[in-house]
Amino acid sequence: MSSISADALQVLALIVALALAYRPLGDYMAAVYSSKKHLRAERWIYRCVGADPDREMRWPAYLRGVLAFSLVSVLFLYLLQRVQNHLPGSLGFAAVTPQQAFNTAASFVTNTNWQSYSGESTMGHVVQTGGLAVQNFVSAAVGIAVAIALVRGFARSRTGELGNFWADLVRTTVRILLPLAFLAAIVLVACGAIENFGNWHDVTTLSGAHQGMPVGGVASQESIKELGTNGGGFFNANSAHPFENPTAFTNLFEIFLILVIPFSLTRTFGRMVGSIKQGYAILAAMGVIWLGFVVLMSWTEYAHPGAALQAAHAAMEGKEQRFGVGSSSLFATSTTLTSTGAVDAFHSSFTAFGGGLTLLSMMLGEIAPGGTGSGLYGMLIMAVIAVFIAGLMVGRTPEYLGKKIGGREIKFAACYILITPAVALVFTAIAMALPTPIHSALNPGAHGFSEVLYAYTSAANNNGSAFAGLNANTDWYNTTTGIATLLGRFLPMVFVLALAGSLGRQQPVPAGAGTLRTEKPLFAALLVGAVLIITGLTYFPALALGPIAEGLS
Repeated sequence: MSSISADALQVLALIVALALAYRPLGDYMAAVYSSKKHLRAERWIYRCVGADPDREMRWPAYLRGVLAFSLVSVLFLYLLQRVQNHLPGSLGFAAVTPQQAFNTAASFVTNTNWQSYSGESTMGHVVQTGGLAVQNFVSAAVGIAVAIALVRGFARSRTGELGNFWADLVRTTVRILLPLAFLAAIVLVACGAIENFGNWHDVTTLSGAHQGMPVGGVASQESIKELGTNGGGFFNANSAHPFENPTAFTNLFEIFLILVIPFSLTRTFGRMVGSIKQGYAILAAMGVIWLGFVVLMSWTEYAHPGAALQAAHAAMEGKEQRFGVGSSSLFATSTTLTSTGAVDAFHSSFTAFGGGLTLLSMMLGEIAPGGTGSGLYGMLIMAVIAVFIAGLMVGRTPEYLGKKIGGREIKFAACYILITPAVALVFTAIAMALPTPIHSALNPGAHGFSEVLYAYTSAANNNGSAFAGLNANTDWYNTTTGIATLLGRFLPMVFVLALAGSLGRQQPVPAGAGTLRTEKPLFAALLVGAVLIITGLTYFPALALGPIAEGLS
C-alpha cells in the first residue's frame, strides 16, 4: 500500500470515529446544559465559591463572571510560578522569571498555551499539575460556557437572561471534561505515555554516558491538553516527544481528541435551538473547510518543491519518522484549525506553502471546527455575517434562526471579526519596525517575517503553536504575546455575549417566503465562501510578504 493510500485510510478512520461520537456526545452536552439538577460535587463547589447556580444572568453579569474568574486564575497561576522554588515537588527548579510567569499565566488561562520555555526543565510537579493542567480544564470550560450562552441567545426570546456562568463552568468541567479526559489518559498510559510524580531518572546511554530522564504526570496532562484544545505540552518537543505521543495510533487518537468536542458542539447547538438541521449546516461548513485544508496540506508536503527536497525525495525535515508526512500534515492542520497549538512536527520546517497553510488556518479564526466553544461561537458569528451579506444581495432584512440581524447585531459581529486581526497585525508591524525584536528571528527575509507573523497570529487567535526558529523567550515577546493572548481572548467574548443578549431580547420572526433557509447546503456554501473571502481580504498582504513570497522565490 502506498503512503498516500495509507494516509487516506487514516483520514477516513478519523472521520468514522468522529461520526460515531458526534450524536451521543452532542446530545449528552445538550442535556447537560438543559438540566435543572445539580450533582452533589457541584453543589459543594458552588458553596465554596459563593455562587447561586439557579440565578439567571444577563450578558453583563455573565461577562463579569468570565472576567473575574479569569483574572483570579491569572493571578493564582502567576503566583504559583513565582514561588515554585518553595513548593514541594519543584525538582530543584528556580522560580519562573516575572515576564515569563506573566506570559505563561496569560497563555494558559486564555486557552492559548503558548510556551516560551522548556517544560521539563522549567516547571515542577505542582506547577505542571496544580497550575497548568487545572487551567487546561477550566479555560476550555470557559470557552464552552460562552458558546452555550450565545446558543441560548438564539434559542430564547423576550429575555436577556443567558444562563448562569458558574453553573455552565462547573458542569462543563465535572460532567464533560473530567470523565472524558480520565478515559483518554488511561488509553494513553496503556499505549506507552508516562504518568508518575517521581524525580528525574539517571540512565546510562549505549555509549556509557549518563543522562537525566524527565518524568511527571504526562498522560493526564496530555489528555486534557488535546481534549480541551489547549496544546501546551509537558515537554519542549510537545506531541513529537515519545513520552507524550508514543505511537502512530496515539497520534491519531490525539487528533480525534482535538476534534471531537468542537465538531460535536454543532449537534448540541442544533438540539438547543430546536433544529438538528441547523447544526448539520454549521457542521458541513466546518467539515468542508477542515477536509479541504487537510488535502491541501498533504498535497503541498508530498509535492515537496525545491531542489533540496527533491534530492531527498521527501519533505521530512522537522517531522517524526514515527508519523511521516501524512500524519504530520493531518496533525498540523487539525491543531491550527482548532485553538490547540500542539505540534508533532515543526511547522517552520514544512514547505513554504505548507507553513503558509498553518498560518492561514489560524487566520480563519480557528473555526473549522475551532476550539472548545470558541470554534462554535466563532462560526455562528460568521453565520450572522453570511446572513447579512445574503440579505444585502436580495434587499431583505436578514434573519437567522428567527432573529433579525439589525444594525446593533451586525456591529457586534463586525467588531468580533476585526479585533483579532488587528491585534495580530499591529503587534507584528511593531515588532518588525523596532530594531531589537526582529533579531529573535532565526531566518532572514520572508521566512523570518513568517516567524514573527506566526507568533502574534498564534497568540491573538489563542492557538499557542510556534513556528520554531523564533526566540520568543525575551522580555519583549513574553510581554507582548501575553498581552496579545488576553486581548484576543476576552475582547471577542465581550462582543459574543453582547450579541447573545441582544438576540435573546428579540421576539422571534416567523419564516416567510423570502426567508433564507439556513439549514440548506446553499447556506453552508455561502458560509464557507464568507469565511474564506473575509480572511483573504484581511490577511493577504501579510501572507504575500511571508509564505507566498518564500514559496515563489
